[in-house]
Amino acid sequence: MAKTKEAAFIGSIDQGTSSTRFIIYDRNSRCVGSHQVEFTQLYPQAGWVEHDPMEILESVKVCMAKAVDNASAEGHNVDAALKAIGLTNQRETTLVWSKSTGRPLYNAIVWMDVRTTSVCRRLEKEMPGGRTHFVETCGLPISTYFSAMKLIWLMENVDAVKEGIKKKDALFGTVDSWLIWNLTGGVKGGLHVTDVSNASRTMLMNLKTLEWDKPTLETLKIPAEILPKIISNSEIIGKITEGWPLVGFPIAGCLGDQHAAMVGQACKKGEAKSTYGTGAFILRNTGEEVVHSTHGLLTTLAFKLGSKAPANYALEGSIAIAGAAVQWLRDSLGVIKSAGEIEELASQVDTTGGVYFVPAFNGLFAPWWRDDARGVCIGITRFTSKAHIARAVLESMCFQVKDVLDSMHKDAAGSEEEEFLLRVDGGATVNNLLMQIQADLLGSPVVRPADIETTALGAAYAAGLAVGVWTEEEIFASGEKSKSDTTFRPKLNEELRKKKVDSWFKAVERTFDLADLSI
Repeated sequence: MAKTKEAAFIGSIDQGTSSTRFIIYDRNSRCVGSHQVEFTQLYPQAGWVEHDPMEILESVKVCMAKAVDNASAEGHNVDAALKAIGLTNQRETTLVWSKSTGRPLYNAIVWMDVRTTSVCRRLEKEMPGGRTHFVETCGLPISTYFSAMKLIWLMENVDAVKEGIKKKDALFGTVDSWLIWNLTGGVKGGLHVTDVSNASRTMLMNLKTLEWDKPTLETLKIPAEILPKIISNSEIIGKITEGWPLVGFPIAGCLGDQHAAMVGQACKKGEAKSTYGTGAFILRNTGEEVVHSTHGLLTTLAFKLGSKAPANYALEGSIAIAGAAVQWLRDSLGVIKSAGEIEELASQVDTTGGVYFVPAFNGLFAPWWRDDARGVCIGITRFTSKAHIARAVLESMCFQVKDVLDSMHKDAAGSEEEEFLLRVDGGATVNNLLMQIQADLLGSPVVRPADIETTALGAAYAAGLAVGVWTEEEIFASGEKSKSDTTFRPKLNEELRKKKVDSWFKAVERTFDLADLSI
């Protein structure tokens, strides 16, 4: 992609739901050094999911230092050629901390946490527009998924948060804000900012003005002074300060993980990508137009690559449990010892033997939006083996993606490409069986790039764009299909596909209204 051969490296912090990575790219988008660590998932009660904010900071620090060491061991002089650092993060996960001490006032409440169900029900009853009251402004329904609901819960239930706000010592942010504040000085002048993509997932940003929406803040009684400043995805934000690796280098890009993947996949208007991680997230670029879904999808910001650049928007379908179901098989049931074993186990059978698994562990997101749903596994007989269960888990990921894409096609209203193809990325896409099942259930091709970790790459692109390592034209030219991509084409006949989809819908319906089951 580069016009010159001058050495240039871009670092990328990728802070996900279950792990943190730091990757160093050269100007040809090749990884020259990386490190990854997993961190602790906290489950205080059923449906509650938390992270320790201090552990997140430490994971970033360790990954940065070890990635630099790894690159240096390969003969790369990172300190001499590093130009900037990008950041991408798990979205919606909510923190409140003290600006005087720098300590979190509570654990981070993770995006999939459902403790705010009662807050959501109350607001649905109070708001004239019910569940969709804020959709016209922010593109999002009232849901446990989004940051505003988590912030309200913290303000109502945590004394330290109440006191911090009262004393004007509290700062609110998603993980990007927490990291940037600490990286740029913390209590000694840290920058309190967030980018437009992360802000668009709070329910508090006006999608058209790209500013905090004052009427929404007033309605929800959220004080504006605790909110970070909203910036673009690609601009020099600030420099890393003492106490961190790579002191003095600029942070120049910031995007929520799914938006970063769109940039990493170079998704232009009309193109869609699906990222398979803890959850699965399908986004379709709608260009500079805000498109509201009538089929259960979210309207969100895609990216804004510069303070004066136009904003691109997207339709999104969010799936709460995808790879997390594989982790559940491994960690809770012991069916497999590592996530990588599921492909071999599921390949021992040609079908699920009539078993359908719906991983509604914390409800169902798009396009159903049922927080009363709970997981089910149906069609079990004496014939059923753990291989059938494993294959049903893989199929559940693909059925959920299909549900979202079907909604996207309906919302597209005739503006489809001649042949729709789905660009995929994320750790789970190394599973060839999963990708083939996805193509079979969609009835359309699935394209996997050579580099499946496109979230980190997208953040690197945003940072590199801000400091002149790449141009926007070069970044989006990278999305042209390359010979190193792998394409999975459907093999399932249409009649069988339809039967399987009908059975899946029956299984989904069985999950509804199960949240109040007694123990």
